[in-house]
Amino acid sequence: MSTALKWKLIAGFVLVFIAGGVTGVFLSAAVARHCLMGPAHHGLVAERMRERLTAQLKLTPDQVAKISPIIDKAGTQLEQIRRETGRRVHETFADSHREMSAYLTDEQRAKLEQIRQRHQRWMHGRHRQQASPAESPMP
Repeated sequence: MSTALKWKLIAGFVLVFIAGGVTGVFLSAAVARHCLMGPAHHGLVAERMRERLTAQLKLTPDQVAKISPIIDKAGTQLEQIRRETGRRVHETFADSHREMSAYLTDEQRAKLEQIRQRHQRWMHGRHRQQASPAESPMP
């Protein structure tokens, strides 16, 4: 095997390795964003709680059956708290932006609107429920 061929093979392996690494990074980032920042699915909180408790406490199937209603109730309550908190955060931003508008120039108000629109697009991309643009001046 010639020296040139050896270097070509080495370069090829290095490129394949780098391409695999880059692909892995992008796929990992996409999965992490979906899992960590994606919308909460109905029942997902309860299911994760049940799985964690079952594994960590080594629960028997009978115990899981007995505590499942408790976990389901807690999961439903936690999801409701999350929705209410999101709504309150949205309202707080909307109110503060309305109040700030009185002190901003036209150019600054336009920039604030751009920030709100960018945030709305970002949230829409995450499949979150969006309020109408008139009541959604969030950054």
